[in-house]
Amino acid sequence: MRRRRGRPGPDPAFGCRMIGEAPRARHWLRAALAVSGVPSAALLLLMAAGELPWGAGLAALVATLLAGAAVARVWLGALGGLARQIRAAAAGDGVPDLQVPPLLPSVQAVADGVTRLARSLAERNAQVDLLRRADAAIIEVLPDPLLVLSAARVPLRANRAAREMLGPPPAGPAPADAAALLRHPALAEALDKALAAGTPATADVLLPVPVARDVAAHIIPMDPPLADGGRVIVLLSDRTRERAIERMRADFVANASHELRTPLASLIGFIETLRGPAADDPAAQQRFLGIMAEQSDRMRRLIDDLLGLSRIEMAEHQAPAGRADVAAVAQAEADAMAPLLAMRKAKLLAEITDATAAPADADQVAQVIRNLLDNAIRHGRERGQIRLAVGPGAAPDGRRGVTIAVTDDGPGIPREHIPRLTERFYRVDKGRARSAGGTGLGLAIVKHIVNRHRGTLAIESEEGTGTTFRVWLPGG
Repeated sequence: MRRRRGRPGPDPAFGCRMIGEAPRARHWLRAALAVSGVPSAALLLLMAAGELPWGAGLAALVATLLAGAAVARVWLGALGGLARQIRAAAAGDGVPDLQVPPLLPSVQAVADGVTRLARSLAERNAQVDLLRRADAAIIEVLPDPLLVLSAARVPLRANRAAREMLGPPPAGPAPADAAALLRHPALAEALDKALAAGTPATADVLLPVPVARDVAAHIIPMDPPLADGGRVIVLLSDRTRERAIERMRADFVANASHELRTPLASLIGFIETLRGPAADDPAAQQRFLGIMAEQSDRMRRLIDDLLGLSRIEMAEHQAPAGRADVAAVAQAEADAMAPLLAMRKAKLLAEITDATAAPADADQVAQVIRNLLDNAIRHGRERGQIRLAVGPGAAPDGRRGVTIAVTDDGPGIPREHIPRLTERFYRVDKGRARSAGGTGLGLAIVKHIVNRHRGTLAIESEEGTGTTFRVWLPGG
């Protein structure tokens, strides 16, 4: 049907008000009947028994009903105001201060009870919140990395040590490499066992990037769960340093016993010669003493390099802190190479531009440049030319940083030897390397320092032309 023009339609707001008013009216009528019901029934019985005249009885009945309605209205109004105050206090997350009209002491007693209950709950909530903050603070300052997982193995929390080990969280609570760690087969299997049996489990995990790390994972199921829903705690113990110390001891004994044997045998032989046939030959004594001094110096440098390499390997899994002015370091190392350059009658061309590496260890950056220059001078062409280039440069993946390049004009390195140049004591030409005075550890030291700085090392060589060692370190 069409609506006639000029006649307004129903007001939706009015309908809603009517729907809302109807329950309140019913509540008021019920309350009024409950208050005045007994005296009204008594009046009706008295009138029916003839004990009360009908006129006076009806007047008393009307007065009783009106009084009951008034009392019911006051009562419901007080309870409604009390309910509104409680809702407002709950919405504001505070302790309510409930007040009602003084004519209704029973309602005020209820209000006081609700207030005491709210204060008690607020105190308990404050204690729970304090315990929760203490729990978070304890987890945050633990020296070992720790992850809190949900029942679905989703990381809920990670402490500072975990963020330093696995990278800062790009978004959310999980560190950058947490997902890759949890997918590790050994750790995933240990998680399955711990969740199925409800008992702690352990796993040994080897993380190959960015540097090799040996980690022991302890999986602890939580029953009941933590306040944030955490059902599993994964505690990681980094054992890389301990493993490096064990390898250092074994490698040092093996390498020292092998590499020190030749100079030590030479020293023993010359000592026996000086005691015997050359005891009365001053010229031979001077010549042999000079050779013994060279062999002793070679042994000293070999031991120093072995100890230095072992120290670097122990800290390789921990990124350095601080900054290094690579330009200043390179200039200082280039100046320090003057005696060796003069001995080889070589020339050093330095192209140094301001550049800073960060995070970086300035002493180790200096050691990288020193070893590369020493290697280039010793193995380059006599009376040749060495080029040192330092300046800002980009990594293969586009990251900003510093590039250090050392180029010699020596005989070059055959292609098949390049992948093994950074191995300990690996020599392309063993006789020539020993005569040049190298220990065979310089490039191994460079590789481990570059790994610790999360940088890259590239070697470019062409036989008959020369070799370039190019190092990239993060910075800007």
